[in-house]
Amino acid sequence: MAIDVIYEDNHLIAVNKASGDITQGDKTGDMPLPEKIKLWLTEKYKKEGNVFCGVIHRLDRPTSGLVIFSKTSKALSRMNELFKKQEVEKVYWAIVETKPKTDTGSLIDYLKKNTDQNKSYSVKKGTPEAKESVLDYKLIAQSDRYFLLEVNPKTGRHHQIRTQLANIGCIIKGDVKYGAKRSNKDGSISLHARSAKFIHPVKKEPIEIMADVPNDPLWRWFEKEVD
Repeated sequence: MAIDVIYEDNHLIAVNKASGDITQGDKTGDMPLPEKIKLWLTEKYKKEGNVFCGVIHRLDRPTSGLVIFSKTSKALSRMNELFKKQEVEKVYWAIVETKPKTDTGSLIDYLKKNTDQNKSYSVKKGTPEAKESVLDYKLIAQSDRYFLLEVNPKTGRHHQIRTQLANIGCIIKGDVKYGAKRSNKDGSISLHARSAKFIHPVKKEPIEIMADVPNDPLWRWFEKEVD
């Protein structure tokens, strides 16, 4: 089964999601990552019967990077609690078309999801069904055409990073839905879930998991610039 497992113990399994993979079933009928992981675990451990794989959080289909799943119901409930309490420090990398006005900043918006369009919009505070969305960003590298932002979302809203960056004119490369000039050839958007830090829900030890950037010349160039 073609999945990139980057961390595994008795309680958690983390994969580096390729753009195009889905973290939950949708109308396409494509196999979601949890089902792929179950098959992978069944094959690796020669398991018989049902294999548990709990979905803790999600990534948009065109986004790449780190996704963490649970292998036990205990780990699932405890990880859900960590995410709910915002005790998981997530880092994303975003390649954007325009340099932000300031190299670092915090963005606070109120986002409302349009289910029919599968898109979120920034609306006025107090708008019904709007949710407060907070992120920090900093400029960490730039090329002659693009800019690499490190993004730390403090909340987990639908299309939050895509919407909030577009709202300040920093549209993610390839993200036509939010205003990019053109799509990426592989259908991806240049948003990558880079890493996560948290206290292990069972072992109670600090843990950090990092996902390599996609095997793409621009991503690789930016990675070298940051290193």
